[in-house]
Amino acid sequence: MSASATSTSITTSQVLAKFLADQKARLAPRTFAQYRSAIELLQRSLNTYGPNGLEPADLKRWERRSSAEGDDHLEFCDLFGPEHILSNVDEFLGWFMVRKVMAGKDLLRAAGTMTKKLARWLAEQGYVEGAAVDHAVERGGTAGRDLPAARKLADLLDEFASGDREEGEEGPFEIVKVEPGRLSLVGDLDGRSYGAVPVPEEASRRAKVGWTISGVLCRDGRNWRFAAVWNVYPR
Repeated sequence: MSASATSTSITTSQVLAKFLADQKARLAPRTFAQYRSAIELLQRSLNTYGPNGLEPADLKRWERRSSAEGDDHLEFCDLFGPEHILSNVDEFLGWFMVRKVMAGKDLLRAAGTMTKKLARWLAEQGYVEGAAVDHAVERGGTAGRDLPAARKLADLLDEFASGDREEGEEGPFEIVKVEPGRLSLVGDLDGRSYGAVPVPEEASRRAKVGWTISGVLCRDGRNWRFAAVWNVYPR
């Protein structure tokens, strides 16, 4: 079934509303409030980045309706159906929740667990099927664990950073080795090695090989140190 055909029967917004209504009867009020916030963020992510995966005909349709005024104006989630949700899970958890949202650890964790539950619910309801479901379930489980941990690591490194950015090298930097009190880093874009950079031991306990740190490194004699840290991105 094409995106256009599906979108005429039920929209993403309607499906997500049905999911929330179903979860409200199952979850404690505090947990449901976190799921509702996570769904609102998922819709924002889909409305912003969902059009990137559209076929040319549907893209033109979206461009026409998203730029229209009044009742003719429709966002992505009000125009297309739920078959687009799972294909945007990586964008939502790997980009949007990390780079675009200043969320606390509870909401970050909820975004992952909600995504896992949503994927299974979509399959149960017959809206999606196949490998995309398994991938979204796995991705949601990993994100529910790693997103809060990465945010905590970013906070620790930010507190430790010197704040002196003169003649610094701006990242992102990939963690290639973790030792007590040290992270070995390479430039994520050019592969340049910065050696073992000192960090608090608690930070090194939380860090994982393959995660990426956005920030600035400055020279400290022959070695490097963090001058600023803005975020940490899980693999």
